Amino acid sequence: MKNILVVGATGQIGSELTMELRKRYGNEHVVAGYIPGAEPKGELKESGPSAIADVTRPDLIAKVVADYHIDTIYNLAALLSVVAESKPRLAWTIGIDGLWNILEVAREHHCAVFTPSSIGSFGTNTPHVMTPQDTIQRPRTIYGVSKVTTELLSDYYFNKYGVDTRAVRFPGIISYVTPPGGGTTDYAVDIYYSAVRGERFVCPIGEGTLMDMMYMPDALNAAISLMEADPTRLNHRNAFNIAAMSFAPENIYAAIRKHKPDFEMVYDVDPMKQRIANSWPDSMDDSCARSEWDWKPQYDLDSMTADMLEKLTAKLL
Repeated sequence: MKNILVVGATGQIGSELTMELRKRYGNEHVVAGYIPGAEPKGELKESGPSAIADVTRPDLIAKVVADYHIDTIYNLAALLSVVAESKPRLAWTIGIDGLWNILEVAREHHCAVFTPSSIGSFGTNTPHVMTPQDTIQRPRTIYGVSKVTTELLSDYYFNKYGVDTRAVRFPGIISYVTPPGGGTTDYAVDIYYSAVRGERFVCPIGEGTLMDMMYMPDALNAAISLMEADPTRLNHRNAFNIAAMSFAPENIYAAIRKHKPDFEMVYDVDPMKQRIANSWPDSMDDSCARSEWDWKPQYDLDSMTADMLEKLTAKLL
């Protein structure tokens, strides 16, 4: 990668990915793409170039690609799972129509494209324990349907046009930098905020509900490492299972209690979030990512918990 455009650079993943890419590739080589109303602020704005990059406007995407000589696009424009269920048409417009526009620009300008998928691309008929790389994907949420379509459309552009498309299936991502924004796994971020503030946490996900999770530094490294990988090693492309840890609410609660023994948690299950969570894998088999591009996470639940509590304490108190 020489010149990179991050579409959705002010979002949950995009804001941190943009800064990490600038750290590795140089500030001037990474453009923060945004939509009006969600402009970059602070360090994200000041550290490097930014431009309007609305996925519903392929002409604007093409202009940014041409102006900045972009060779790699990180397409992070999407609605999160719970928000998408309340706005299905918008979820499709951004996630699929938007991806089509990105891929057409990439085809014309010879760009590589990263468009993340998710554990949401699986459904109730998928094996839930150590979910295989290649398995049945029949999700029942618009979020999941759009993610499966994202994988297939990206593969189509690679096979038909030779566009260098790559992707990972992100699990729930936990970060102390960006606040949660409407995802089913966001409880695993909210709980740390409550712990640091000394508040009792009301958990919207039921006891015993296992879901794959990942700390943001590992997620960023996965997104960058895959795009840096030797393409001749890739038997898969869209999208790789990646895994770091799998836990239920009581597990993360216990991990926090090691540091904050007075912390309290109660359950008030949100039916929509629970229904979505029940359709997702308990754990994923990421052996293909490990063998094809040397994927390896650095954080487990205990090491993530210690770092989250330390960083959030410094941020909030």
